[in-house]
Amino acid sequence: MNNKENNGLRIIVSGGGTGGHIFPAISIANAIKAEHPEAEILFVGAEGRMEMQRVPAAGYEIKGLPICGFDRKNLLKNIIVLYKIWKSQRMAAKIIKEFKPMAVVGVGGYASGPTLNKAASMGIPCLIQEQNSYAGVTNKLLAKKAQKICVAYEGMERFFPAEKIMLTGNPVRQALLETTITKEEALKSFGLDPTRKTVLLVGGSLGARTINESVLSHLKEIETTDLQFIWQTGKYYSAEIAKKLQELGQPQNIVVTDFVSDMGAAYKAADLVISRAGASSISEFCLIGKPVILVPSPNVAEDHQTKNAMALVNRGAALFVSDADAPEKLISLAIATVDDEEKLKSLSENALKMALPNSAEIIAKEVIKLAYNGN
Repeated sequence: MNNKENNGLRIIVSGGGTGGHIFPAISIANAIKAEHPEAEILFVGAEGRMEMQRVPAAGYEIKGLPICGFDRKNLLKNIIVLYKIWKSQRMAAKIIKEFKPMAVVGVGGYASGPTLNKAASMGIPCLIQEQNSYAGVTNKLLAKKAQKICVAYEGMERFFPAEKIMLTGNPVRQALLETTITKEEALKSFGLDPTRKTVLLVGGSLGARTINESVLSHLKEIETTDLQFIWQTGKYYSAEIAKKLQELGQPQNIVVTDFVSDMGAAYKAADLVISRAGASSISEFCLIGKPVILVPSPNVAEDHQTKNAMALVNRGAALFVSDADAPEKLISLAIATVDDEEKLKSLSENALKMALPNSAEIIAKEVIKLAYNGN
């Protein structure tokens, strides 16, 4: 390590909006700190978005920009949006001048636009991390200005200059990979029977209406199986579902929770997972080789969750049910699949083949290289 490397590494990490952007951002920051404990890392996020709570909870300072997305329904409101973009550009410039970063990382989401634009215009090297198989608008616009683009899927030359692309995978929550709990202990922690097959249903931290409706319309079918279910309803839907279960009667073989705090234990307990197809979730399923039925959310830009899901489905690494078909088909497919040992085994093996481990460390090394060498 030369003297220059000891000379106070300073990095800005920008972006957010969803857990899918924030988990990788924090993982990259942690990996930079592991390499350079003295490094100063500043996050830049969007005011009022999830990162403004999650980042400080992970031990990092964050500054918020007033940026937001365009309103496609009410065009008049976009006058305010344009003003917020202009103001965010000015604030980003001020933050960069004061903090003097040696490199800037963008993980997607509104805030990364003005931050990386300003950094690039000041000659500061930039790295983009794109989580999805279909690149987001912000990252596509920033690609020309970035020195390095770290991606999780092959074939991203459709969106980015090929010479800048590096296939690294998506950084995931370390706790999932480091969990030492056994399957039996995991099942007991949910009050479940270690001898029975288990299906885990997750719709993200806020929940997924379609997955919840699929369960509610098949309670009788669930009750008659020899399986058991862990059902994360999401905080947004939990009161409504508690009310419905009081009316309809809750089967004994379902554990209902609004939020699973220890996903490592939940994944360990499950023989099969039902999930949305967010990029971070998919990377987690591949790394732990977990059989999964993906139900992509239709409410995302450019339908990128379907594209994420198909990248696995086409390699026999996941099963797929569309959001429209889920209420009718999802639960019966889950019941049939979880009892098919050969199917579970092949899904698991094919998912593991797609895993890209050590993503955070690989990306952190690239950021450090950019900070000191500029390329």
